[in-house]
Amino acid sequence: MSEPPRSADILVNQLLNTPGLLEQVKANPEGTLRKLAEQVTRDLPPPAFVTDRWTYRIVVLALGIVCVSAIGGAIYLSAIASPGSPPNIPDVLTALGAAAIGALAGLLAPAPSK
Repeated sequence: MSEPPRSADILVNQLLNTPGLLEQVKANPEGTLRKLAEQVTRDLPPPAFVTDRWTYRIVVLALGIVCVSAIGGAIYLSAIASPGSPPNIPDVLTALGAAAIGALAGLLAPAPSK
């Protein structure tokens, strides 16, 4: 499997392979490098989590199953507890449910805009 291209490598290759670009960098380093950086980041391929929807769906489905199982297990353990005594729900069940719900919230929440 090939490694994804890095923006720094693309920038260096573009600087070395484009005729006259090094002279532009020498004449106006800040403006030319900012323009090049913007172009290189725009031309990068999108990250895998954006293009590979099946992996994203599998992760969301697995976290959803953990959430439902934790909630169902807590309800079941509460239902079988003897009357008058507090239910004995393991802490690991609560931790798994809370972590899965937090992970789902992080995955499904919209990304903050600038």
